[in-house]
Formats: sequence, C-alpha cells, structure tokens
Amino acid sequence: MSFFKSWFQEKQSAWLYRVIADAEADRRMQRLFRKLGEQAEAQAQLWENRLKMEGSPVPSFRPTRRARLIGRLVRMFGPKALRPVLASMKIRGLSAYSGRGLEASHPMPTKAEDVGLRHRGIAGGNLRAAVFGINDGLLSNTSLILGMAGASTGTETLVMAGIAGLLAGALSMAAGEYVSMRSQRELFEYQIDLERAEFAMFPEQEMEELAVIYAARGMSLQQARRATRRMMSDPEHALDLLAREELGVNPDDLGSPWGAALFSFLAFSGGASVPLIPFLLGLDVNRAVPVAAALAGISLFTIGALLSLFTGRSALLGGLRMTLIGGLAGVVTYAIGALLSSEAPSLIS
Repeated sequence: MSFFKSWFQEKQSAWLYRVIADAEADRRMQRLFRKLGEQAEAQAQLWENRLKMEGSPVPSFRPTRRARLIGRLVRMFGPKALRPVLASMKIRGLSAYSGRGLEASHPMPTKAEDVGLRHRGIAGGNLRAAVFGINDGLLSNTSLILGMAGASTGTETLVMAGIAGLLAGALSMAAGEYVSMRSQRELFEYQIDLERAEFAMFPEQEMEELAVIYAARGMSLQQARRATRRMMSDPEHALDLLAREELGVNPDDLGSPWGAALFSFLAFSGGASVPLIPFLLGLDVNRAVPVAAALAGISLFTIGALLSLFTGRSALLGGLRMTLIGGLAGVVTYAIGALLSSEAPSLIS
C-alpha cells in the first residue's frame, strides 16, 4: 500500500472517529472514540512524514462521499446501529459495544487463546442457513406448483414447472451466496492485511488501540495495557487478536464462497423437491396437488418448530405460524392461477 493511501485512510478514520464520538451519548464510548481518533491522527502524521521524506506533496484532506454519507447516517441513527458499515470503513473499537456491562458473565480475556472463545462451538450459522434455505425452496416451489395447478395445468406441465422452479431458485440462491461470501471474504482479507502491515510498522500504537478498547469495557487503562502487552507478546497470536477485537473478524472462519454456494443450492433444492414428490410418484393432478400441499404443510410446521431453537419461542406456535404463512401464500397463488386461467380467453380475444 502506498504512503499516500495509508495517510488518507488514517485521516479519514480520524475524521469518522470524531463524528462517532460527537454522536455517542455514552461518555465512556465518547472517550474511546476520541482516543482512537487521536491515535489515528498520530499514525496519519507518521505517514505524512514518510510522504515528505520522499518528496511527495501532501494535499488537503477531504473525506470521500461514502464517508460523508456514513457520517450523516451516524448522526441520524447513532454509531451502534451503523456498526457493520463502520467496520467496513476501518473503524476500530466496535466490539466494545457488545462487551459493555458483560464483565461478570463474560470476563475479559487474559491470553490470546481466550479471545472469541465464548463464540466458538456448534456452527449455528450453518444450521440457520440450512433451515432458511430449505424453507425458501419449499415455500416458493409449492406456491409455484399450486399457482400452476390453479390454472388447471396438466401433470406433465406441473412437473416441468416445478423442476424449472427448483433449478432456477437453487442456482439463483447459490450464485447470490457465492457473490456475497466472496465479497465479504475479500473485505475481511483486505482488512486483515492492513492490520498485519500496521502492526509490523507501528506495534506500540496498535497495542495502545487495543488497550483503549479494553478500557472502554470496564478495565482500568493500566490493567488493559498490561493485559494487551502480555497477549500480544507472541507475534503469532497478535494479528489474530487484533482481527478479533478491532475488526470483529475471526481469521479462522472467513467462510468459503464455493461451500456457501453448494450449501445454499442443496438446501434450496431439498425444500423445493418436497412438493414434487407426489407428481414424480405418478399420481394424477387431482390427487397429487392435495398430497403436495399436505407434505408442504407438514414440512413448514417442522421448519417453524426448528426455528424456535434460534428464537427461544414455543415450537408449537412457531410451527403453526410458519404453516399459516405458507398456507396463505399457497392459497393466494392458487387463486391467482385460477383467476388468470378463467380470464385468459377474454384477454386473448
């Protein structure tokens, strides 16, 4: 990265830190972001000195349009609501929001291996993605088939429409997941590379930034400095620590774009295949449609009950709610198909 680009990013970070501090109502968080802003200004000055040493001009600073827009949003909605956006702008200290008031139940880490420990374990994100992927495929393809059935379409056409809906939806979901995960991974890798370069050049400043973040969570600054220095004494763990605490990123779990695409494709296909089962078994339309609707209803109830694992709500109520929503979607699409079928001759003529 060029000296100019590094200088500009630090200047812009310092500007955003001031905006955040002015918009923050909590005094402890105000102090955190003002301190981080001062440190960003100090690092910008170091880069500016490098530019002058090589004889490069230092222009006047002006934030980018994106930064100015984010600044306005921060003033309107507050920094906490804009955390994902601010993280993409190289803003540190956002993990302090999740740590405030949790010292008793979530003690501060004392070594690098402890950082993010409470978030490790069963991959709940993958399970949640599977449940929602199956639900999307089930609901969309059942609605498609019922809509076609409402138009009095024959068995062969219904099967072809269902298979087309399955493939189109699954491929669309897979492509979307791939692009999303690829973009997210590239952003995280870029931010981690920035941290690696900055820690190599300014280790003391990086350690001070981390100490200030820990201090905002309730530790005294001296305790935070000692803990940070101890945890970052091993260079192998230092980058991992900075990524987790400053960026909110787990370097060991950036995600695989191809894995996400395949996972999404299979989950959607699994759900979308359920309403096709009676047609593939050779049942005629009059029997296959109610069987498909029944299978979809049972599956929707099961999915709604599974979602209660994430919401903590009643499994029975969750299942009934999902069945009601899916049933309503199916009835509406069937009615629309029937209406279009009856109106088709007059529209054509």
